Order: sequence, then C-alpha cells, then structure tokens
Amino acid sequence: MVYFDAASTAPLHPVARQALLAALDEGWADPSRLYREGRRAHMLLNAARETAAEAVGCRSDELVFTSSGTRAVHTGIAGALAGRRRIGRHLVVSAVEHSSVLHAADAHEADGGAVTRIGVDRSARVTPESYRAVLRDDTALACLQSANHEVGTVQPVTEVMEVCREAGVPLLVDAAQSLGWGPVDGGWSLLTASAHKWGGPAGIGLLAVRKGVRFAAPTPADERERGCAPGFENLPAIVAAAASLRAVHDEAAAERARLTALVDCIRARIPQLVPDVEVVGDPVRRLPNVVTFSCLYVDGEALLTELDRAGFAVSSGSSCTSSTLTPSHVLRAMGVLSEGNVRVSLPRGASEADVDTFLDVLPGVVRRVREQLGAPPPAEQVEEGEASERVVDSLGKRCPIPVIELAKAIVDVPVGGLVTVISDDEAARLDIPAWCEMREQEYLGERDAAHWGHFPPEAGGVAYVVRRRT
Repeated sequence: MVYFDAASTAPLHPVARQALLAALDEGWADPSRLYREGRRAHMLLNAARETAAEAVGCRSDELVFTSSGTRAVHTGIAGALAGRRRIGRHLVVSAVEHSSVLHAADAHEADGGAVTRIGVDRSARVTPESYRAVLRDDTALACLQSANHEVGTVQPVTEVMEVCREAGVPLLVDAAQSLGWGPVDGGWSLLTASAHKWGGPAGIGLLAVRKGVRFAAPTPADERERGCAPGFENLPAIVAAAASLRAVHDEAAAERARLTALVDCIRARIPQLVPDVEVVGDPVRRLPNVVTFSCLYVDGEALLTELDRAGFAVSSGSSCTSSTLTPSHVLRAMGVLSEGNVRVSLPRGASEADVDTFLDVLPGVVRRVREQLGAPPPAEQVEEGEASERVVDSLGKRCPIPVIELAKAIVDVPVGGLVTVISDDEAARLDIPAWCEMREQEYLGERDAAHWGHFPPEAGGVAYVVRRRT
C-alpha cells in the first residue's frame, strides 16, 4: 500500500518512535511529585515544552499540551472569548476553517454570540481586506488557518495579523497543516496544532497563548498545564511529539523542495492524463505536499475504493464519501466541482516512483468508474437536437448522477435550448454550475421545482436550469 493521505495523519516519524519508547521507561511517573522518578518526569516535560516552544516560536511558559488538536482549538477559542467577554461576543472565522473551528463557532452562536464567516475565492484564499471589513468594536477574536487542510492553499496570515493588530483584535491561527514545515511568522496571539499531522503520536495537541492576551481557561480549575488541559499528562507522547517536531523542522528544507517538485508534476500531468478534471487550490501559494483535483462523472467513494484496490490510500471531499451526503464545506465555499474529488497528500519520504505509478494507474481507474456509472464520453461533441427544452427528473439520485444525466440530455436540445435538472441532492447545487463552467454552457440558476407540473411541492427538490451554448 502506498500511503498518500499525510494531511489526515502522517506516519509516525522514526524519531517519534524512539523518543516514545525511551519515555515509556523514563517518564512514567507523576511530574508534579518531588521524589526522584517524579523529578525525572518533570525534567522531561520541561525539556519537551522548551523544544516545542522553540519550534513554534514562542516562550515555553506560553505553551501547553492538550489531548488533541481539536481540544487545543476548542480551548483556545473558548478561553479567548471568555477572557475578552467585556469587549464583546463577536467571533470572526473563515468559511474554510477546519471543522473543529467551525463547530466551536456554531456552539458560540448557539450560546448567543455573534459569528461572521469570511468567504474565499476559488483557490480557497481569504483577503486581508475581507477581515478588515468585518472587524468591529465588539469583536473578541478572529481565527484563520495557516494553510487549508483539503486543498493546501496557504493563507495570507501575516497580512491578516496586521489588520487584526490595528483593530486590537487577537488572532488565533490554526497551524495544524503547516507547523511541521516551520513556524508561523508574524504576531499571532494564539496558535494551535496537532502532533499527528507532522509525524508525532496521535492524542497530543499544542496551544500557545501569547503573554498579554486576555485568556480565561474554560474548564474547571486544575493545577496541570496552567488549567488549560486538566488531567494527567501523557508524558511519553508529549516527549515524542516535541522530538519529532524538531526532527521534521531539521528535514523541512530538503523535503519541501523534493515534494514540491513531485506535486508540480502531479498538477501538470493529471489534466493531460484524465479528461474533464479540475485541479483546485492555489497553484503557487500552497503546501509543498498537497494536490487536490475533481473528476466529472465520478462517484467519489467508488473512485477511492478503486484506488485502494490498486494500492493507493488517498482521501476525498466529495459528498459521495460523506454520511451526510453534502459536499465538503471547503469545496462548497470555493464554488468548485465536488464530485470525484481526490486529495493526494504526500508523506515525507514519498518517492518519485510511487508518484509515477499513481499517475499510470489513475486514468484507468477513472475510466472504469465512469463506465460503471454510464457517463458520456469525455469532451463529447454534441450534435444539434430537436427539442428546445428538456426536463430531467433526478429526484432521489445522488452525485454524480444528476450531472451525468444533464450531460446526456444536452445533446437533445439545439444551441440556445434549455435543460432543467430536478434534483434533491445537495451536491447538485455546487456541481451543476461547475459543470457548466468546465463545459462552456450557461448556467441560468435555480427555480422552484413545483413550476413544472409533474413535480408537486411535496416532492421537494430544486430545478437547475442550463442553456446550451456550444
């Protein structure tokens, strides 16, 4: 099996394994106790904190270890909001933040707080001006990821930091995807990360809170980790996390150059090898190891299953791989094609030979899945149809079937004719406009499905109207 899903969790780094095993022997005691074993554990904890703080770019007394990256995010947001409650209860987040940030924002809103969600462009990138436009006198906190977890786009964190500094608003940076490549520059106020993203053990998160930032621990008082992470420290895992973070920083420059070249190759060759594919995310300002693309007329779950059978582990933001049957919130915010979505995130040490094999296998896998779904041939040259309008009933059918039926129906109308797709699949709202852009057809928008006589209101669904242009 070739593992290409490092953005979900990176394989355990050899240094992490060595440190973990050593710390199991040396760091099993309670670091708060004064006897010899406790003092030894306390020294290990302090050394790990100093190592991690140096890698993050903060003071050791500004950093605490939590039980996960998600816990670090939730604690950081809740603590900053509680510490600045007298200022106000307005929270600003981007629409493409990790779900842990968005879930915290939803909880804050449900508790009576105000939340502004910043939109992004088609590359998943925010602008500093968009933050400047929404910061208010009652804004307690702003959040921004350093790099996107699904498409790899690097955000303009330094510029947004400056905007927040001018407004007197602290900025929490979710650095989960980027910290393994180096510290986040600039004057952030709070920072979170997760060890398993850089090759450390799972179950260890980092939360850094700068001195001077108003912060109130959201949990009951506890003497450990400054009250931010109650409970007994997982010292062996903390030691392994800190040791592996230092190791990956030492390797970062060489690996960045090597993996960037491999990803450049994937980005360039996939559109040549696979028809009707869209490579998404910023092509330049991106993580060195992530590339994401979406294939028309492909069921995302079927595509991932076939790639798994071929020996490749990748991930997807397609609605077809979600139990909720809704597209990834990142792809939805970007307004790009969601069906047949694949994220390739190369781990450190990924080889050129594995990438070449993946590119050899991918076209055949996509072709087989399309054939199974009855997709039209790629870049099909449609002839003039006779009917001026077609209505396609796709109620109850899931991604990518509504788009496949649209592609087949458009051959039956002349240039200028209309095709209306009736669908109750949430992904259609994203994928039909994206299909129109890719195939140079005109998307006219949504209509009430009940307008068409044989679709009563109780049937549900939305009518998507497309005009044939070519």
